[in-house]
Amino acid sequence: MKLIKVNTTSNDYNIVISSNFESLQQNLIDVGVENKKVCVITDDNVSKYYLDNVINILSDITSKLSYKVIPHGEINKNLGTINTIYQKMIEEKMDRDSYLIALGGGVTGDMVGFASATFMRGNNFIQIPTTLLSQVDSSIGGKTGVDFEGYKNIIGSFHQPELVYINTSTLSTLPKKEVSAGMGEIIKHGLIADKDYFDFIKTNSTLINQLDSDVLEDLIYRSCVIKSDIVSQDEKEKGIRATLNFGHTIGHAVERLFDFKLLHGECVAIGMVSAAYLSFLLNQIDNKQLEDIKKCIRSFDLPTEINTLEPETIYNELFHDKKTKNDILNIILLKGIGTCEIRNDIEKERIIEAIKYIL
Repeated sequence: MKLIKVNTTSNDYNIVISSNFESLQQNLIDVGVENKKVCVITDDNVSKYYLDNVINILSDITSKLSYKVIPHGEINKNLGTINTIYQKMIEEKMDRDSYLIALGGGVTGDMVGFASATFMRGNNFIQIPTTLLSQVDSSIGGKTGVDFEGYKNIIGSFHQPELVYINTSTLSTLPKKEVSAGMGEIIKHGLIADKDYFDFIKTNSTLINQLDSDVLEDLIYRSCVIKSDIVSQDEKEKGIRATLNFGHTIGHAVERLFDFKLLHGECVAIGMVSAAYLSFLLNQIDNKQLEDIKKCIRSFDLPTEINTLEPETIYNELFHDKKTKNDILNIILLKGIGTCEIRNDIEKERIIEAIKYIL
């Protein structure tokens, strides 16, 4: 078992990384769940694998225990689903001292966090992420939200969890495509923050694809350290936390324009290739580094290009992103492998050129 501490202005909490659920009960007791009302929210995919186990762990330490199964998928990440969570919380007479537990991937975690942030102006919630992407990214840092009118996470709030408990064995039931999607965010961590980590990912791609437990645990731990360190420095994304958006500006545009038919990690991969090429155009990485990035992304069966979209369509969509302020695009660019910068002075022609590179 490994433990990482996240320290933010609003709340400090632990990320626990384990290969099972054996220490979950004690960790729940440690954060105050004992003798409280608890509601577990999960989706109709995850529920058949892990809901009974988590309910059994909770059953003898809570004063009142309930659960709700919501429909899976990004298409259901909306205010309609949030309303059903609110209704369940009211039905169970939950209050500000109660706990919501998100059991599932990023969609579930984002929605449960948002419901927790807004119910009675905020109550407690816990993340038990079951996908690779949610374990290394969305469960950490308190970003919560829902999609609205096709715009990803456009309604949301910062609301830190009380605990993030990662059981790496849940990845054994994850479809291969979802594992690959998680690798999009993991590769990003190496590119923006740690060259040695990026080299580790490249070197161990075969073992990662085989879901080798030791390599996976190391991978998850190292990504969580990077994410938690950045979040601890900049909880509300006023500075360095924005670097975690490498690949996301163009990636989110592609995700919206494909009506969420591509997985988030797939779109991030495409966005990273475009951002890496833009970094190359500005002489901040060389051609070998660019090719290394593309080769690494492809080694996890992630896409590096798309079709059917026009460059101007993608460019115009960039201005609907949350990271755009006063109609000025903020784009994260590499300065070599393992370091990056935030730029808002890139000409349209350069950005269009980088978009064309992925078409």
